[in-house]
Amino acid sequence: MFSLKDKTAVITGGGSGIGKAISLLFAKQGATVHIIELNEESAAQTVAEINTYGTAFSYACDVSQQQQVLAVFQKIKKIDILVNNAGIAHIGKAHTTEETDFDSVYQVNVKGAYNCLYAALPLMQANGGGAILNTASIASLVGISDRFAYSMSKGAIFSMSMSVARDYIGDHIRCNSISPARIHTPFVDGFIAKNYPDNQEEIFDKLSKSQPIGRMGKPEEVAALALYLCSDEAGFITGCDYPIDGGFIKLNN
Repeated sequence: MFSLKDKTAVITGGGSGIGKAISLLFAKQGATVHIIELNEESAAQTVAEINTYGTAFSYACDVSQQQQVLAVFQKIKKIDILVNNAGIAHIGKAHTTEETDFDSVYQVNVKGAYNCLYAALPLMQANGGGAILNTASIASLVGISDRFAYSMSKGAIFSMSMSVARDYIGDHIRCNSISPARIHTPFVDGFIAKNYPDNQEEIFDKLSKSQPIGRMGKPEEVAALALYLCSDEAGFITGCDYPIDGGFIKLNN
């Protein structure tokens, strides 16, 4: 089950964290993986790891720049799966979020996903169909403190996913989104070290316990959900969002 043999998968932000876990698993399941990543070094490391057992390529690309994105997809040509995972975070309320920060989050998280959809959808139509998975967040579904711009961007991802699912169902293109809660990635460790250098263990414990299940998620757990939704076994699923949140949305009162 869940074989991706003979499929071509494009994964943005595939050099680290959730994107890396998805890239590794998809390659293990037989897909040829194309990683679009701003950080060339991390992408190269992931590709080197995959190439010990599978096939992967990387492309240095800023997803907020449409011409760069189009150039990459023109090189790939055939695409069965697109995972829009690249994104950045920001801390701030509406009145403390500077315009430059708001624009930066929008450019990467929202326009970046749009640029990849714009480039990938015609290729999928020509290929007779495909599967798209967009990384949203619990912040697209519930209020999260001090995440105004980030929540805006993930709400857009949720809505874009539903729109694409509706518009391209006749082209045999499925589109879904996933909404993770806190996932333990190098980004989280770096965030804590930068903002809470004097009480890192305390903050890590606090963030872990904000999920009712009592811990953060693992990138590999998100990758397993992504694999299912992008596999042929999920062929009857489109226009859905899947929280993977340790009970955060439903069990936090």
